[in-house]
Amino acid sequence: MKNLKRIVVAIVMFVATSSFVNAQSKVAHINVQQLLSEMPAMKNAQAELQKLQETYKADIDNSIKELQNKYVQYQNEAPSKSDEENKKRQVELQGFEKSIGEAQQTAQQELQKKQVELVGPVTETAKKAIEKVAAAQGINYVLDSTQGGGVIVATGKDLLADVKVELGF
Repeated sequence: MKNLKRIVVAIVMFVATSSFVNAQSKVAHINVQQLLSEMPAMKNAQAELQKLQETYKADIDNSIKELQNKYVQYQNEAPSKSDEENKKRQVELQGFEKSIGEAQQTAQQELQKKQVELVGPVTETAKKAIEKVAAAQGINYVLDSTQGGGVIVATGKDLLADVKVELGF
């Protein structure tokens, strides 16, 4: 009878302990920034954004050079022109400056819109791969261990290599 009680107590403790262990959540981490920077699709998106940015910069630089040339020309011709014509030229230069400023703002907005358009699907693909790998390994929580991302110690399971395999690179 005494042995039976010990066996029952041992079984109850074993079940309680194993239930507690199973109730604990599994946590892993991944450096999302590193993952994204190494994804071929992200590299392609960044290259496309760089080309677009260079195109806008070249257009704006050309407009600025044209404005500078007109400014020098008008400054050189100002003494030989009437006050009325000089005022017209000054208004023209101000309008040109304003249009350059508007072009810069438009270019910035277009770049931001294109970045969302190109980078959004890449980050979504990465997120789905992280979720798939975490689910396959029974992980409940995945923390972003990117520098400055809030994770102070990341000694647990690192999913970066597994997610790269899932994404095929």
